[in-house]
Amino acid sequence: MFFIDTIEVPGLGNRSYLAGGETAAVAVDPPRDVDRLIAAAARRGVRISHVVETHVHNDYVSGGAELARLTGAAYLVPAAARMTRPHVPVHDGERVEVDPGAGVALRALATPGHTPHHTAYVLEEAGRSVAVFTGGSLLIGTVGRPDLVEPRLTRELARAQHASAHRLAAELPEEAAVLPTHGFGSFCSASRADAAASTIGREKASNAALTRDVDTFVAGLLAELDDVPAYYAHMGPANAAGAAPVDLTPPAVADAAEIAARLAAGEWVVDLRHRVAFAEGHVAGSFNFEADGQLATYLAWLIPWGRPVTLLAASAGQLAAAQRELVRVGIDRPAAAATGAPADWLGPGERPATFARATFAELAARRGREPGVVVLDVRRDAERRDGGAVAGSLHIPLHTLHRRLGELPGGEVWVHCAGGMRAAIAASLLDAGGREVVAVDDSFDAAVLAGLVVRDGSGA
Repeated sequence: MFFIDTIEVPGLGNRSYLAGGETAAVAVDPPRDVDRLIAAAARRGVRISHVVETHVHNDYVSGGAELARLTGAAYLVPAAARMTRPHVPVHDGERVEVDPGAGVALRALATPGHTPHHTAYVLEEAGRSVAVFTGGSLLIGTVGRPDLVEPRLTRELARAQHASAHRLAAELPEEAAVLPTHGFGSFCSASRADAAASTIGREKASNAALTRDVDTFVAGLLAELDDVPAYYAHMGPANAAGAAPVDLTPPAVADAAEIAARLAAGEWVVDLRHRVAFAEGHVAGSFNFEADGQLATYLAWLIPWGRPVTLLAASAGQLAAAQRELVRVGIDRPAAAATGAPADWLGPGERPATFARATFAELAARRGREPGVVVLDVRRDAERRDGGAVAGSLHIPLHTLHRRLGELPGGEVWVHCAGGMRAAIAASLLDAGGREVVAVDDSFDAAVLAGLVVRDGSGA
């Protein structure tokens, strides 16, 4: 009897898997912190005999090489991948016995598109295809984006995605489970997944890669591609070389004087508390990236790569969780950290900095009194284009804001996103830059109800 355990990596919108039989299992696309996969295997009472990668990942640092080292497992990587770390190259059609006694095996299927070397793995039990680990090829309701490798290859890889999806649909039974790595909020997905689980049959009925001809599919896919997080440029090389073991021990403790010194030196001090608490009081010059939001994605996207970071957390548990999130994207060790509240992080006589929060209804009322109030939209280009924009608003996507603060006119700035989290990050950047700011902590739907939105996304 086979099993499949799903290891969620929600902060990055990814999943890893442990699958096997009674005595042995395979780990698929493991995250950097491999202890959860080791624990899952221990709960099952199986050894990890194989570790497989569907591709060299662009959105996170893989723990594959380290997991293979720790467990003695064979480390399988698509043969065409440029991997310098020792591994076993896998070719199209190869079959690997995972648990011979239970009849559990993997069969490799070349599925280029997300990357040129991408490979899916069919899980077989007694020769029957029961599931397919699709990585970044066929996702739930969409496919992996084809533009992360080389811009000149994007159209070619988009066509390859269409062909790969059709190969999976043709060679696998309709009841086979589709188990992707990406698609649950990952920027490696061409669009967001609309379900938590799927099968080949369901995808054949609903996935554009399987319901549209190749030209229509490619045109639609290329039209919906979104911005690429800047840190992706560092992930592929890290994975090709193999990442170092993870160190999740607590960082050195920073007192108020050290926090002030690090800020003065131009280092990043990141407050992990909820945006409401941050707005009500924080260390001047610190930035707010909520631990419960997409911390790893947005911090790695914005911070100058390699810049030291000091973490401020409400509790030791929040700090530990943030460390785990950050190692997954290559931010390995905080320079220092502190827990508690602003009173613990400020020197004698210093007062916390604050800024205001508001709703879209309050913004509408303010604009009724002062039509010229500055409104800053920090959503991505595609969100503004597809969802409309607040009339007269300026548009600077969050991931470019720290380089473009000088483009903002003087006066108080009301900043918004789609829900509040990114507006809080942006407000903290503005506040640290000495600007008077109001963070709109509200759903963009409320802007529509308040009569603020121009549907064409031009902001005119």
